[in-house]
Amino acid sequence: MCGICGTDVEEYRHGPVLIPTHQPHPLTGQAAPLTLGHEFWGTVVEVGPDVTNLSQGDRVAPEVCLACGSCAYCSSGEPARCRLWATLGLHANGGLAEYVAVPAATCIRLPESMEGDEAALVEPTEVAVRAVRSSGLRLGERAVVIGGGAIGLLVLQTARAAGARAVYVVEPGPRRRELARALGAEAAIDPADRAWQDELTERCDGLGPDVVLECAGVPGAADTAVAIARKGGRIVLVGIVNEPVPMRLLEITLGEKHVLGSVQHDSDHDLPAAVNLLATGRVRAGALVTARIPLDRVVEDGFEALTPGGDQVKILVGPSGSPPR
Repeated sequence: MCGICGTDVEEYRHGPVLIPTHQPHPLTGQAAPLTLGHEFWGTVVEVGPDVTNLSQGDRVAPEVCLACGSCAYCSSGEPARCRLWATLGLHANGGLAEYVAVPAATCIRLPESMEGDEAALVEPTEVAVRAVRSSGLRLGERAVVIGGGAIGLLVLQTARAAGARAVYVVEPGPRRRELARALGAEAAIDPADRAWQDELTERCDGLGPDVVLECAGVPGAADTAVAIARKGGRIVLVGIVNEPVPMRLLEITLGEKHVLGSVQHDSDHDLPAAVNLLATGRVRAGALVTARIPLDRVVEDGFEALTPGGDQVKILVGPSGSPPR
């Protein structure tokens, strides 16, 4: 089963953005045309001759971020920052197919109790785990998540699991705001309300939140994140915007605010934590699934259905012929 990510939709509608076209990727040796899909799990049907850690029939989720293993970052235990970083589904064939070949060393066995919906969202939960870890969120702090899509709702739950005193979600869609409240948001705020920033500041002792995680990936959201964070606050940019955007640098400087990006992840630090959060129910990924479709309908009912501002949160794709359960 494979989830459709906003990055997949971006590649479909406006790409190639990340997919290599003119020359093969230096790590994977592959270039377009490539199969999309990086949010997936599967059952092992065959293993290579040297594979000893997996067997036929194992249910696994792969670490889709690939690393060279030899650059300065990899050698210092930071494979997510690999100089030649690549991702299955963008720089090599991915999970929107009946079969996909993955490196055995990157796979983690899934608990038998884990449902297919949760398993398909292991990768985006990794994104949430790394973003919250990168924020330095401390027990009892307040956090704001901008954007109530799949990543934002996973970040909300991960921040709560990490000990946040309160997490607020800023999201224009009423259905997503309702879902955010159901998943534990202290409040779900409509940015169309002109007084929302003042209200949020007051909820945070008149200072603003300690941590802001920008997950909307739209122009202007990063600047808003900077504006609402308290002095000394931390802003983590998770949403991807592939264009220059204005930023209030004076606010960062005078407020001594910290801004960093986070999107990659690795099998040592993030994958086990994501599986544990899902397996124990501290992150309820199944609640995010709004549609299940067969592979042969991925364009019509998948890419075309995920429109900006729509009600869909996460669409899962299963084998052709019938929707997955």
